[in-house]
Amino acid sequence: MSAGTAALSPPRTDGPGPVLEVTGLSISFSEGRRRRDVVHDIDLAVAPGRCVAVVGESGSGKSVTARALLGLAGRTARVHAERLSVAGADLRNADERAWRRVRGASAGLVLQDALVSLDPLRTIGREIADPLRIHLRMPPAEARARALELLELVGMPHPALAIDRRSGELSGGMRQRALIAAALALDPPLLIADEPTTALDVGVQARVLGLLEEARDRGTGVLLISHDLAVVSRVADHVVVLHDGRVVEQGPAAEILGAPRHPITRALIAAVPTDVPRGEALSRAAAADPEPPVAPSAPSADGTAAAGGRRPVEAAPAEAPPMSADPRVARDAEAPVLEGFGLAKSFGSGATAVHAVADASFRLHRGRTLGLVGESGSGKSTLARLVLGLTPPDAGEVRLDGGAWSTLVERDRRPLRPRIGAVYQDALGSFDPRWSVRRILRDALGAARMPASDAAVAALLEQVHLSPELAARHPLALSGGQRQRVAIARALAGSPGILVCDEPVSALDATVQARVLDLFDELQRKHGLAILLISHDLGVIRHMSDTIAVMRSGRIIEQGDADRVFTSPQHEATAALIRDSPRLVPRAPGTNR
Repeated sequence: MSAGTAALSPPRTDGPGPVLEVTGLSISFSEGRRRRDVVHDIDLAVAPGRCVAVVGESGSGKSVTARALLGLAGRTARVHAERLSVAGADLRNADERAWRRVRGASAGLVLQDALVSLDPLRTIGREIADPLRIHLRMPPAEARARALELLELVGMPHPALAIDRRSGELSGGMRQRALIAAALALDPPLLIADEPTTALDVGVQARVLGLLEEARDRGTGVLLISHDLAVVSRVADHVVVLHDGRVVEQGPAAEILGAPRHPITRALIAAVPTDVPRGEALSRAAAADPEPPVAPSAPSADGTAAAGGRRPVEAAPAEAPPMSADPRVARDAEAPVLEGFGLAKSFGSGATAVHAVADASFRLHRGRTLGLVGESGSGKSTLARLVLGLTPPDAGEVRLDGGAWSTLVERDRRPLRPRIGAVYQDALGSFDPRWSVRRILRDALGAARMPASDAAVAALLEQVHLSPELAARHPLALSGGQRQRVAIARALAGSPGILVCDEPVSALDATVQARVLDLFDELQRKHGLAILLISHDLGVIRHMSDTIAVMRSGRIIEQGDADRVFTSPQHEATAALIRDSPRLVPRAPGTNR
């Protein structure tokens, strides 16, 4: 038995009976005439007023487990459990009608992508009020009044205006709060939250976590699915670690996060970048975990494309590259390779104009990383587009290697484009899904006027620690970590001196994120790359950055040495970001913050 055997008993549920009780849960999916087991014999229990967190790598079975608890595992799924009860109701043989009675009334569900979860044709007032009218036969006027109360409860800005808006008219944080309000509408005893804060900025994330804590403290049982252990450490009483669809370790949060016993748990914790010194490897603990090929048609444990019978695990070299003896030296005395002077960009005109960037200036030197942070809507991505020459500034200038860049017409700028590579958050969305990896990289090599041979493609893949055999695959046949490595390989096709990385790891789980961050660091040391790194994750920013710029309302309000900004912030907004950023500090059972 594994190292975590002694901690495999489910959480205690002293006092009132558990709102969720699961014994022997197993889930399989059909693959033609065969079935593939993705979850194996899981036991879970959530008591009122307690939070149980389920963690693990992508493909470990977290999300499909959460969906199966509400009868949402999918048409090809087969779910078996010795016991499966929500709020005392036996759901082992529930039909769709029985599940509809449970959803909303006995268990609320909060998913990661609120834009997809909310009906784009209905106002959020209707989203919240409809369960009240359907389940409680509440009159429309009374249901609307209750919806308004719920929006106020979750801290929705200007709730009287927001109630009549559709999801596409709201920011990401506002959509997530609307989704939580809908999940809480019927005051269910159980709340299931599947990655509820992924891709949210620090301030919004803190507010969403506060809502989950408030629900827990009011007596709601919370089942939290997350790859972010810092988030888990803030709200969870009990932690369950999944790997390959099996529980490998579980116990009190303080015990599991403070003194992990299983190698998988230790690797997850070691991959958290917060407080790890600049240049120190994050992925050494999991460096020998190979990544199998991925078949595009087979559902993974999370119901997405996955390997034939195995989870998609991020590829890594047999040994992590040595990173403790970092040969980089301060290059601030050299001429900067990228500069911005008084940049401004507005959208719209007159009183409705949005000033996305205002009077922003910065410098980036060779072999250095400038971390750019700020809340959603602060102007980070617009500034990145100005830097890449994808959007013309209204005022100011971007200079490349001391020469003109933003002021050039595109015909004159095009030959210089190979000097700057770009890596985006959604690698899959940035690829043509019909193209193979070989064609994607050949296209990038050709655009940079480089030899587009199979040997050149193989060399790019080897730079990012991917097998040349993957060149024949299509993006949908790759795991998230593999796709991001291909995106990095594409950015390197022109041998750039600068990489602009806009949220390049926010959608990746902890260990895959660690390997990608280590890869950036390795490539920077080898090639002297200058990196502009945009992220909402302050742990990532501090670990990776030499200097930091903080944006708010389109302006750079503070910038300087990374250690100085984090230890002695000069602006109140910077201090608030640092204060709100979750840290891996487990809460003791039964305590509140």
